[in-house]
Amino acid sequence: MTAEAVDHTDRTDSAVSRQPHEAGPPQEPGAEITAPAPDAALVPAGPRPADLGEADALVAATVTAEPSPAVRRLSEALAELRGVIGDTSYPLVMPSAEEAERVGTALVTQLDDYLLPRLARLDAPLLVVVGGSTGAGKSTLVNSLVRAPVSTAGVLRPTTRSPVLVSNPADLPWFQQGQLLPGLVRTREASNEPTALQLVAAPALGAGLALLDAPDIDSVVEGNRKLAAQLLAAADLWLFVTTAARYADAVPWELLTTARLRGTVIALVLDRVPAEATAEIATHLQDMLNVRDLGAAPLFVLPETQLDGQGLIGEDVIGPLHDWFGRLAADATARAAVVRQTLDGALMSLAPAVAGLADAADEQAVASKALSDRVTAAYRTGRQTMGDGLRDGRLLRGEVLARWQEFVGTGEFLKTLENKVGQLRDRFVSALTGRPLPGRNLQAALESQLVTLLRGIAADAAEQASAAWQAHPAGAALLDADLQRPSADLPDRADRMVRDWQQWVLGLVRAEGAEKRVVARGAAYAINGAGLAVMIAVFTSTAFIPTGLEVAAGAGSAVAAQKVLEAIFGDQAIRTLATQAREDLLLRVGKLLDEEAARFTDRLAAVGLAEEPGALLRQAAAAVETSRSELALTGSAT
Repeated sequence: MTAEAVDHTDRTDSAVSRQPHEAGPPQEPGAEITAPAPDAALVPAGPRPADLGEADALVAATVTAEPSPAVRRLSEALAELRGVIGDTSYPLVMPSAEEAERVGTALVTQLDDYLLPRLARLDAPLLVVVGGSTGAGKSTLVNSLVRAPVSTAGVLRPTTRSPVLVSNPADLPWFQQGQLLPGLVRTREASNEPTALQLVAAPALGAGLALLDAPDIDSVVEGNRKLAAQLLAAADLWLFVTTAARYADAVPWELLTTARLRGTVIALVLDRVPAEATAEIATHLQDMLNVRDLGAAPLFVLPETQLDGQGLIGEDVIGPLHDWFGRLAADATARAAVVRQTLDGALMSLAPAVAGLADAADEQAVASKALSDRVTAAYRTGRQTMGDGLRDGRLLRGEVLARWQEFVGTGEFLKTLENKVGQLRDRFVSALTGRPLPGRNLQAALESQLVTLLRGIAADAAEQASAAWQAHPAGAALLDADLQRPSADLPDRADRMVRDWQQWVLGLVRAEGAEKRVVARGAAYAINGAGLAVMIAVFTSTAFIPTGLEVAAGAGSAVAAQKVLEAIFGDQAIRTLATQAREDLLLRVGKLLDEEAARFTDRLAAVGLAEEPGALLRQAAAAVETSRSELALTGSAT
């Protein structure tokens, strides 16, 4: 479709590229655009402030119609969605995280820059963003459309560093308020600051429509490229400018496809076309547009030409495009149709984009649980190892066994065990009450054996948890050298834990034997000796039934502990004492291992992953889509 074809007054679909809608047949909101009558004024009558000072007065005098309930509901749903997207992060290193962060940031920016302010003022001037490749002639085109050098053009690249917005003086108040593109600082002077938006009044441009000269979409400066994409996302209509030499470049087509998917209304200018190649290039470009579902977009072909003394394209060359914008500026209904189509398309594109964010958020939650489960499994194995160590007799070997046998008198004690329990009891109690506090060597050996076992368990668990995290992309990013071994103060904490447990066991024996006459008479000696016997009993299988391992480790000593305690406290009482002591020790060990595991889980919690972020995103997006459907921007007016 050439510029000449677009200019025919009987063509009714020239202003808008028809976009497919999932909910129904293609809509043609631009169908009402027609050529103005010969005697119609190109610029509607109205105030024409010459500068932004007069525009401020207009701002105060502007009366905005109260939005309809449907618009308010949609605005509230969008604000909620914006909050949820802004609060959702993707801190774990996952394949989808980087893209989700990029898309989330882009959506928040579009909501702030365009969707929320545009929905608040559907009647605001239509914004045409002029975008394209480096050297395509965007600034020259804008200057030529308003017949004044309002935007710097030149051969040095990149020429356009900060965007330039050109509008009829009557429309400057809306753009000066900063609702649209609020992150850009308004200025009246040319600037190289990327955060500046230069506002220029151009009486030759019809009211109701503004042109924004954007940076190059393929600029060598990354900031320019990002700003160009941001501005294009805030456009009611994107005027894409390319040249005969650059129209097939990949970057522009990626952005054109994005704009189509977002529902943005698009028009194209093919600039600097050699006269002998006009038909061939225009046909090829049209074919490329058709393949990408952009065939209905208006296409204006501008031949190679000499610029005038001001650097402007001659009116005879740019006339069709100038007239097209003139008709659009003069027709409020057509402008509203363009705004509504782009706005509706942008709103409709939110759902699939947010669905992608929700999937990425779910992936974060799954990864977080997987990492947590791996830590839990490693330290659960540690607890199991401790439980096994208390049952299989391994703690009765070596120093502990030697000290216990020394404590009770190995040879004679074991020989008379079966038939001299009463005598043994008397001897035991007498020994406890007649000499200095016994068993210090045994108590030290018990403590050392337990601490050694705990340190080995903690080291194994740290190694297992670290290896499990190293095998996961998110875990590997969180690991450091300290996590691969137990905490530096573990030995001290393990020592304190074992000593506290030993004191607790003595207290337990004291409480249990308070009414036992023989213990009461023995005082601290009897309590200490009985407590040591309980500790030895804890290091054997349940109910003191020796297993093969216990026999190898000194089953006779275990039975000796049982018999001594039974003689003093009674059979059921000693079983209860040993069970309580074992359970308390396992609880203390579990707490110690939990503290070690917390080094991993605290690191995971510190990334700040929210609970069920995917569900929140889907709910907010569904609310927006419901409100969008109720508002029916491209159907009946609200």
